[in-house]
Amino acid sequence: MTSANLETSSQNEAFEKRFLFFGGKGGTGKTSCAAAVSLALARKGKKVLIVSTDPAHSLADAFGSSIGDTVISLEPNLWALEVNPEKEARVYMEGIKEKLVHVVSPVIVEDIQRQIEIAYASPGAEEAAIFDKFVELMEEIGHAYDVIVFDTAPTGHTLRLLSLPEMLGSWIEHLVEKRTQAMELMSMAARYEKRLREKVESDPIIEVLCKRRDKFAFARSVLTDAEQTMFYFVLNPEKMPLYETERAVKVLEKYGIPVGKVIVNRVVPEGCGDFWENRRKVQQQWLEEIKRRFASRGIMTIPLLETDVNGMEQLEFIAKKLMP
Repeated sequence: MTSANLETSSQNEAFEKRFLFFGGKGGTGKTSCAAAVSLALARKGKKVLIVSTDPAHSLADAFGSSIGDTVISLEPNLWALEVNPEKEARVYMEGIKEKLVHVVSPVIVEDIQRQIEIAYASPGAEEAAIFDKFVELMEEIGHAYDVIVFDTAPTGHTLRLLSLPEMLGSWIEHLVEKRTQAMELMSMAARYEKRLREKVESDPIIEVLCKRRDKFAFARSVLTDAEQTMFYFVLNPEKMPLYETERAVKVLEKYGIPVGKVIVNRVVPEGCGDFWENRRKVQQQWLEEIKRRFASRGIMTIPLLETDVNGMEQLEFIAKKLMP
């Protein structure tokens, strides 16, 4: 096999995972790359769902088709979904309210509901809600879909989302332990009180906490499994995307999330005139730096297109570059 064939084979193998994540700095073209790979995999016979978790959705623009917060079919074997963070956060909070009504004293229900409304508007509420949707979709792999491709939000938002299992998993475990200890003390007091004993034996709070803990554990097991999952960073050959990508790779490595090849998008080709030639020379300097810093991972490049990505023709072109 020639070196060219080896490189082609390596590129195709890069996307043979069940969960593919595309991320990077806003405006680098990660949505286009995610859409192109999804299209190519679907046409190879895989049942593919592409999901946008970016609040500023551009997935519909890439496909030139209307996509919303309900799964739709784009063509045979390819489905799409744009997660609505506000809607998911509302559903998430309403679910918490429903559970607490049956757990806490009726005297404090109103106050608890008011606190939940405040929490709904607080930082992190949408990430927690999206995370639940995230896990829900992951659990469908192998049933409704063979591959799920996530078109993620810009880097910072995505890192917060993917770090949740690591950051909150141990905290939830700690809450379970504390609640168990409290219920053990209550069980001693409830030895001669039937109603209290029944309440202790079927504690709904422990049940809720355990379900949450199991959800985090499941997500962590999937996200850190290199046999199932791979994260791809998309960047342009420029200073800021390079440095942001380098920092983000270190964060994902810290949490054990596998990172694949780096995709360098919008590379100016030769022979584009004087103005673009000067721009190309600047890009070449950053390309060399990207190759130096990410050589061990492998680099894939996509040339600057003449038009914006808006429909299947451009996506097919990008797919050929990523999956020749």
